[in-house]
Amino acid sequence: MNAYDKVRIARSSGRPTGLVYINSIFSSFIELHGDRRAKDDGAIVAGIAELDGMPVTVIAIEKGRTAAERTMRNFGSASPEGYRKALRLMMEAEKFNRPVITFVDTSGAFCGIEAEERGEGEAIARNLMEMMDLDVPIISILIGEGGSGGALGLAVADRVWMLENAVYSVISPEGCASILFKDSKKAPEAAECLKLTADDALSFSLIERIIPEEGLGTEEFFSALGSAIAEEIRQIRKDADFKEKRYKRFRAF
Repeated sequence: MNAYDKVRIARSSGRPTGLVYINSIFSSFIELHGDRRAKDDGAIVAGIAELDGMPVTVIAIEKGRTAAERTMRNFGSASPEGYRKALRLMMEAEKFNRPVITFVDTSGAFCGIEAEERGEGEAIARNLMEMMDLDVPIISILIGEGGSGGALGLAVADRVWMLENAVYSVISPEGCASILFKDSKKAPEAAECLKLTADDALSFSLIERIIPEEGLGTEEFFSALGSAIAEEIRQIRKDADFKEKRYKRFRAF
């Protein structure tokens, strides 16, 4: 399987979306809305929940499944309000000592003029800065596409995991091909150059774990993933220097 095959799988409409992960792994999920500045962004679902008896804050980029859902969720491309909502909840998580778990699946942040007018770049940059210094454990899991700053804005974490057919890249293969080769049809060639697969990310130490997709979407899959997340949070909490290590990890990139 080549890199572009994995891109196609990552984009497949049959893959579980962020909300499926939330509802399948966590209990007592309560969704919270709005950035307290402008509006709520449907592309990012966030709230508080329980995991193995532990209160947590969980945030997911949601693409939607049906045409109506995808339109409402803006196909998983978040606006500034979405990143500010996520940050609001992460700061609240720090206040109440709740670990943060994020699920990332986006081709990139919304690139419309109105998003730029409302400070898309600043919103993502502030997330990067604040997450670097957040005094609670953070685990980020790439479940599909991990596109550019739109993904990184929720992926500054102590542990970054990827599903085996997820991708993580500074730009889409089509966008890269258009720029480098002046031909978007050369996306498969660009995908190989971008080194965007989970295996590539692990080899570059951008992630810590690849999650096998055997049984993806089943109760057993979500149960095992939930147990792994809970255990990893406990391990991070045992390390008094986890925040400093997170900072050094991303500075090293």
